Amino acid sequence: MATFEGRFNDSTDLRIAVVVARFNDLVTGKLLSGCLDCLSRHGVDTSSTSGQLDIAWVPGSFELPVVAQALAKSNRYEVVITLGAVIRGDTPHFDVVVAEASKGIATVSRETGIPIIFGVLTTDTLQQALERAGIKSNLGWSYALQALEMGSLMKVVDKVNSSK
Repeated sequence: MATFEGRFNDSTDLRIAVVVARFNDLVTGKLLSGCLDCLSRHGVDTSSTSGQLDIAWVPGSFELPVVAQALAKSNRYEVVITLGAVIRGDTPHFDVVVAEASKGIATVSRETGIPIIFGVLTTDTLQQALERAGIKSNLGWSYALQALEMGSLMKVVDKVNSSK
């Protein structure tokens, strides 16, 4: 029996893309800050000249999947993190955006074989979103950890598959 696990301390050669929605940027900016802090503390060179990390901004969460797909298909990245915030309003628009973003991101990950981290907050209020983006804890940190683990795990799985 073999056990495969990702690691958090082997990220110096992991290439990562982050796709961030501008809509609700008060929240997504905080998520991005938490994400970058985590990546940096785990050995990822987050400087703009490193080539290890790239950031793409999109208008809103609905647009996250198409850019995540383009980046995943580029063969430049081992993992893509998507960051967004969809806050419930008085219309069904919330349900449409959340459904399409989540389905689209999952589809991209399955079709490309590249882990796409779903970092889209779905909350009822702005206060709830802010709590998840830094007031109580910053889920951006958690999304970065997921990316490190999945990027590392996929390298292990790929190595096993190539040795067959």
